[in-house]
Amino acid sequence: MRLPGLRHEAFPVIGSYVPSLVIISILVAVLASYTALDLAGRVATAKGRSAYLWMIGGAFAMGIGIWSMHFIGMLAFVLPIELGYDVLLTLGSLLIAMLSSGFALWLVSQPTLPFSHLALGALLMGAGISCMHYLGMAALHMQPMINYDPLLFGLSLVIAVAASAAALWIAFSLRQNTPYVYLARCAAALVMGLAIVGMHYTGMAAASFADGSFCAALTDGLKTDGLDKLVLVTTLAVLSIALLTSVLDARLEARTAILANSLSRANQELTHLALHDNLTGLPNRVLLTDRIDQAMRAAQKNHSSFALMFMDLDGFKPVNDAFGHYIGDQLLRDVAQRLRANLHRQDTLARIGGDEFVLLMELDDVGEAVAVASRLVEVISQPFDVNAHTLHVSVSIGICLYPGNGADQHELLMNADAAMYHAKANGKNGYSFFEASMNTDARNQLQLLQELRVAIRERQFCLYYQPKFDALSGLPVGAEALLRWNHPQHGLLAPDRFIGLAEKTGLIIPLGEWVLDEACRQMSLWLARGYQHWRIAVNLSALQFCHAGLVDVVSDTLARHRLPANCLTLEITESTAMNDADASMAVLNKLSEMGVDLSIDDFGTGYSSLMYLKRLPANEIKIDRGFVHDLEHDSDDAAIVSAIVALGQALDLRIVAEGVETDVQQSFLTRLGCDSLQGYLLGQPLPAQRFLEEVQASEQRVRAAELPTI
Repeated sequence: MRLPGLRHEAFPVIGSYVPSLVIISILVAVLASYTALDLAGRVATAKGRSAYLWMIGGAFAMGIGIWSMHFIGMLAFVLPIELGYDVLLTLGSLLIAMLSSGFALWLVSQPTLPFSHLALGALLMGAGISCMHYLGMAALHMQPMINYDPLLFGLSLVIAVAASAAALWIAFSLRQNTPYVYLARCAAALVMGLAIVGMHYTGMAAASFADGSFCAALTDGLKTDGLDKLVLVTTLAVLSIALLTSVLDARLEARTAILANSLSRANQELTHLALHDNLTGLPNRVLLTDRIDQAMRAAQKNHSSFALMFMDLDGFKPVNDAFGHYIGDQLLRDVAQRLRANLHRQDTLARIGGDEFVLLMELDDVGEAVAVASRLVEVISQPFDVNAHTLHVSVSIGICLYPGNGADQHELLMNADAAMYHAKANGKNGYSFFEASMNTDARNQLQLLQELRVAIRERQFCLYYQPKFDALSGLPVGAEALLRWNHPQHGLLAPDRFIGLAEKTGLIIPLGEWVLDEACRQMSLWLARGYQHWRIAVNLSALQFCHAGLVDVVSDTLARHRLPANCLTLEITESTAMNDADASMAVLNKLSEMGVDLSIDDFGTGYSSLMYLKRLPANEIKIDRGFVHDLEHDSDDAAIVSAIVALGQALDLRIVAEGVETDVQQSFLTRLGCDSLQGYLLGQPLPAQRFLEEVQASEQRVRAAELPTI
């Protein structure tokens, strides 16, 4: 082979091109370019071992594609002599094409492609492609040797380097799966294919063949007969398989990525669910515990402090029982939203169960805790509008400070809880700071609660009965059932020792059902003994009254003891009846339709509306003992009692006065027009047997007093 540029004789041998093979070579070049771009994307996105496998497979497919374009282009060149190709040199040119392709794929798979790397890569890849081309030409073993035009030879090298630079830059730019990347790759593949073809045919144009030249590789080399078809079919098969594999793998990877993202989102959601309350979206106890531990470490490191506020809603259970869980849940969401809106963003507000919330807040001074607690009490006391219902609840807050009120998060929460119960005991709707003495109270409350549960299970309760007397005749007209606890250690306990705890824990529901059942049982016995005109009165707590099963419980109890409904009087406080007048009306109407007597207890101490009172299906009102107590000394109380009696008479209600302790009170109330009286002057609460004995003795005294003297 002569050196380029040495041209000392004429070259009359002229070659020609087969147009179909030229077109095929161009199409192969474009297809190889698109495959290269697609494989570059696969290599760039692959990780670990798969990246190297894609690089090796890509180098094989790309090398065959580029080499095939060159070889088909050479087969398209026809000389007036037969041609053959040296096997080793041909395979060598193929190996160079593969190595160049592998280098290109490695280069574009790097995170960055600086200009210096691009330039060096273009030189090396251009040199590789040029070596492939000219080594393939040398495989002809032409005699005399092929001579090359220096200008065209140099131009082919420049085209090779420029085409390599363009290919590397395009492959690097289009390696990510961005929108419309496939259209961009198609356009880029067309440009790259034409550039590669341009280099090849420029190199071919540089070649000159002397007159009388012959191909020395013809004897033992590859013959051209049918070789173009074999190369074309093999190349298309390799490129198609590589491209199809890449596309399928890309789709599989995309689906895997979608699945991975879905799993990631699911894991995030599961983590969120594990650490947050499902109803309100607030942190739950698990996350709160972690935040408290973090706050303790930060406080120890920075010598700072924080407050822990334990919050419990007052009056939530009656609302939940009266309106159902749907309204109750919505109320809790609104409470959480209102609390969160009045806190700093860095504070942690958590819901740890039921209607209990805990606030963790950093402190600069104790005054901040006072200000925040006061604000939260105020905002929660405002009415809530939930599904056209105006609901009222309040909040009791217990506050403990760190450092000072606990050594760990468990102790801090326990002490804040104790302070909250102290706030409830002080009238609710307020806050209280923890003091050491509260732990004793809390332990006592806990002990009492455990004993109360045992007492309900073992029926340690009994009923005492306080008689009611007709104001005019003085004869008994019934009794009020009063609960007592036969405590194994402390003896007989009055309701004020345990009713509040029973209401707060919900134990008042089973306890109240027992009271109703026992009172009706006893009344049925008295009824059998001839006391047909008596009524037994049973108090209902607010929680009982709001309980969804109240009407059914009353109906079943009356049926079980075969007691006429008009022998039972249910007493509810004025505040309970008016807390939600519409809901109360529905319950009272059902009870009234059964024939049960209804009494408004402690009348005059609540916030009654005369408009609603007129509509309530009540049978009697009961004047609170607070007004009766000072009748003799307080003209205002006398005036109030007179007004209540007048109101009751106007509404055609029976009027009962309780707390009668003196003859003056009895005389005054009788003159006013009260229907019946009860109090220690007339009869104290007694067990059923002693009650009956005392009542019978009282009846005998009254009847004896009515007999004319002789």
